[in-house]
Amino acid sequence: MKTKYVIVLAFLAASVVATTFAASQDQQSLSPAKRAFVTAAPVSTVAVRSGHPTPVTFTFHIQPGYHINSNKPLMPELIPTQLKFSLPSSDMVIGRVQYPQGQLMSFAFDPNQKLSVYSGDFSVKALVVAPPSASSGSYTVHADLKYQACDNNACYPPKTVPLAFDVKVGSSSKSSSRARPSASSPHIHN
Repeated sequence: MKTKYVIVLAFLAASVVATTFAASQDQQSLSPAKRAFVTAAPVSTVAVRSGHPTPVTFTFHIQPGYHINSNKPLMPELIPTQLKFSLPSSDMVIGRVQYPQGQLMSFAFDPNQKLSVYSGDFSVKALVVAPPSASSGSYTVHADLKYQACDNNACYPPKTVPLAFDVKVGSSSKSSSRARPSASSPHIHN
């Protein structure tokens, strides 16, 4: 019985490894035009009070062996990485978008030239703001990360990574729990 259990576990482990390897091979076998060089992590619902900015972080993963230009490439002909937002209403603003500083790296195609790039995981931070006049409710914000991926030998056509996240706008007014004086209150003087 114990041997049968060990064989089943070994089979399950081998299946997981084979599935993961196959998915990786499928991604690598795609042509560069169809390959996803960058993926976005899901963003949790952002709760915002009217009139109060709320921070949000967007995390992206660049596939191993690739890099993308930073938001501020060192040469004007290079395509910067940019996160653009499509807001559902005028009741919301995305502000103070902060990109990480790029890593200065040189590559085999021009070892004397340093480029400002992102590789691995990187995060972009921003503030979600609902003005004091904003209507309470839930909204979905859509965004696109525009980037150009390169490896050590070539750069590929620019691509975008779409993402969406929910924002729940609540009222900024706080209910007061202070007792109000009544006519019988000792603090009322007639």
